[in-house]
Amino acid sequence: MSAAPIPEVGARAGREGAHADAARGMFGRIAPTYDTLNRLMSAGVDRRWRLRAIAELSSAPPGPVLDLCAGTLDLTALVACARPGDRLVAADFSPAMLDAGRHKAPRAETVVADATKLPFGAGEFGAVVCGFGMRNLASTEAGAREVLRVLRPGGVFVTLELFRPERLVTRAFHRAYARVVLPTIGGWLSGDRGAYQYLARSMAGFVTRREYEVLLARVGFGRVSGFDLTFGVASIVRAEVRT
Repeated sequence: MSAAPIPEVGARAGREGAHADAARGMFGRIAPTYDTLNRLMSAGVDRRWRLRAIAELSSAPPGPVLDLCAGTLDLTALVACARPGDRLVAADFSPAMLDAGRHKAPRAETVVADATKLPFGAGEFGAVVCGFGMRNLASTEAGAREVLRVLRPGGVFVTLELFRPERLVTRAFHRAYARVVLPTIGGWLSGDRGAYQYLARSMAGFVTRREYEVLLARVGFGRVSGFDLTFGVASIVRAEVRT
């Protein structure tokens, strides 16, 4: 099965609706095998990455936490353990992905929503975490502005992402992984090679970590900082809402 055409990261302006529909359909198709493939292709390292991201929420004020682009709720489940007393919301634009992971965090509210047009009030959350989702948005800047809107003063936004790598060795690894491993294994297990070809291209076409940090500062976040994980394969960026 082939994935519907999805506009490349740099060609989504003016095509936001087409991008959202195509991406939603793609994630719906791969939802049944998504968790299995994540564990297989990352050798379990993705869980350690997620734990590091959750640790960055430790200084966030008490209050509701939003897992944005929650997918199959891997991060949501970790937040549920780390912040047992807080209201927890998992939002994703693919109902199939949310359904596939709902059992991992039974107390979390699940909401089908576009990350660039969130159905939440201003200042509703004390913290927002987003794992591997920002590069799939129709507009990264629009998504960042929505996060800023729904966070209260002093709120924390943590992003775990596969940014376009800057290190030479990491670029070489990304290239080989993206061109061979991801579409081959992902396509074989999911039956949708096109979906994993898109996911591979989305890594190469996204911004670097430093460019993302500049974007967050530009839209209004303060105290923006980031660091790399596993030789820059993945990275975490933390930002705060100015008080």
